[in-house]
Amino acid sequence: MKKEKKPDNVVFDEDSQEYHGKLLPFASGVAAPKITPPDVTSWKNTNIIGANNQFKAKYEALQEAYNKLMDDFEYNNLVYNAKFSFEPIVGKEYHLYRAKDESTFLSMILPQECNFDYLGSFKLSADKTWQKL
Repeated sequence: MKKEKKPDNVVFDEDSQEYHGKLLPFASGVAAPKITPPDVTSWKNTNIIGANNQFKAKYEALQEAYNKLMDDFEYNNLVYNAKFSFEPIVGKEYHLYRAKDESTFLSMILPQECNFDYLGSFKLSADKTWQKL
């Protein structure tokens, strides 16, 4: 027994054996108006530019945060590798100097009170990292 093929303009579901053209969200008859999708090219182009600007801003913020993190890491390395013969106290200010033999040392002496090669002032924070002042 050969099934009879319905014309293309008839919306017939082979599985349920029902006509369901009235259930479609669009017209399905041959006399129905032509379905033309809207041109969204300008909308896409406008929003692509906005999205790209947002991604660029996020990237630059991440890059800036990374650079700050690396600077903090370098300062901590510099201070922790310096010579000092005292236990630094959290929240106190200390000064980093370069000696004549090119080694570095940490001191409580203010830069204006000595004539060493001054590299910077640092404060020990509660999480035991050095913050450049």
